[in-house]
Amino acid sequence: MKIRVIFLVLIAISHIAVAQQKEFECTEDWIQKIVGLAPEHSEVQPQKARKVLVFDLFTGFDHWVTPHTSQVVKVLGDKSGAYTAEITQDIYCFESGNLKKYDVVVLNNTCSVGPRRDLILDALEKDENLSKEQQKKKAAELEKNLIDYVKKGGGLVVVHGAIVMQNNSMPFSEMVGGSFDYHPPQQEVTLELADIDHPLLKAFQGEAFVHVDEPYLFNKAYEEKKFRPLLYMDTDKLTNKPKPIEGNIRYVSWIKPHGKGRVFYVSPSHNAQSFENPRMLKFFLDGIQYATGDFKCDDTPNL
Repeated sequence: MKIRVIFLVLIAISHIAVAQQKEFECTEDWIQKIVGLAPEHSEVQPQKARKVLVFDLFTGFDHWVTPHTSQVVKVLGDKSGAYTAEITQDIYCFESGNLKKYDVVVLNNTCSVGPRRDLILDALEKDENLSKEQQKKKAAELEKNLIDYVKKGGGLVVVHGAIVMQNNSMPFSEMVGGSFDYHPPQQEVTLELADIDHPLLKAFQGEAFVHVDEPYLFNKAYEEKKFRPLLYMDTDKLTNKPKPIEGNIRYVSWIKPHGKGRVFYVSPSHNAQSFENPRMLKFFLDGIQYATGDFKCDDTPNL
């Protein structure tokens, strides 16, 4: 009996170790490691010099991977020559005149505070030069600027928790393809390829992969599935689910047109260790090039 108890305790400890990957700072050594792992060349040549804006302000949950992700996006562009990236936390970057300077906006873990879930208003409330009414008006304007930017042909990349940015906004949900609902605790998640022949999944060479992540579940616009799915998980294989999940196939990455623009949503990853996989790096680069308009592929919903 004692042996069995000890065995079960050891299993529990091992599961905790897997689910809680060690956090570490985004050091120059780590960045150079990513430089060595990143693709030498992009899958397609850019049609012109591309500029990418990475916005990584958060007012809600602090994902430790956020600075790592911003540097990954920058490294991928610098090494491949596919684009150049700038990183900012300035909420006024969503002024329409500024957005016109960029081919793609990357929203990196831009989590907002609940239950309001409005990061733009969260940030503007710190501007003492604006009244409460002016803050609300400006917040609505900046959100509309971003949505109009995509509708008119801009690219948008939404990484992991960034889907929470304007989580109660249906126009934002419709643009991105869904809104955050909840997630079970971090655990090993097997991600399957929705279509092994899709060009944006070439990085994975037809094989599923396992990594430690928060298995995100979505609602609002997600229910209509007006996107081209790329990666999915079988929720029957998840553990510690707080409530039953209807339907076992849930998508965690997709692409979609929005007006004349292109949107790439990618839930992986909550942990920087996932970026030490060259396949993940190529997947991110290819997805960003889809958003720029350089990587032409089928993005029509197939459901």
